Amino acid sequence: MEILKVSSRSAPNSVAGAIASIVREENAVEVQAIGAGATNQAVKAIAIARGYLVPVGIDLVCVPTFANITIDGEDRTAIKLTCEAR
Repeated sequence: MEILKVSSRSAPNSVAGAIASIVREENAVEVQAIGAGATNQAVKAIAIARGYLVPVGIDLVCVPTFANITIDGEDRTAIKLTCEAR
């Protein structure tokens, strides 16, 4: 499954386009965000992507979970949003 990493400076419309494209091709994508700002942008992008996909008959669902990842040798907790076509 492809992983998209979102930061607080990510443009929700651009991320939404990437999510919609990957879901059309692979039926699923994982979106990772660390921090409140990044999570906010990721959730907005998923909502926008859902709007892109509904007219073509794809119902996008999202399952949030926590993930422990290592960045520069430091352990961090990320929000992992698994998005799948239903």
